[in-house]
Amino acid sequence: MEETVTSAVPSHPLIESDRVEGTAVFDASGKRIGTIKRLVIEKVSGQVVYAVTAFGGFLDLDSEVHTIPWEQLHYDTKRHGYHTTITEEQLRDAPEFSRDDTLLSRREWETLSEYYAGPL
Repeated sequence: MEETVTSAVPSHPLIESDRVEGTAVFDASGKRIGTIKRLVIEKVSGQVVYAVTAFGGFLDLDSEVHTIPWEQLHYDTKRHGYHTTITEEQLRDAPEFSRDDTLLSRREWETLSEYYAGPL
């Protein structure tokens, strides 16, 4: 029987947004801690700015919503999900507006970016 070798590089560098929604998020130790609910994209540049994520709860029921910077999520080809170095404690201590399921104002986004840019 021939052995199949999987590549560390995704088969295609692009992905549709609906394929990202629902994708698992793992912490630094590899524990599944939540899922991506939606991506927020800057209209002019087309760049993903942040992800609205659901953390905790069983099967995302009774989960807590948090907005985190997109650059804090890194795709893991082995787990087929995103990993982050953001800790549960950082999520608990994050600014309150990051727990909303609404678009952030520019000031809120800057505050949140500064919060997560600190020592992780």
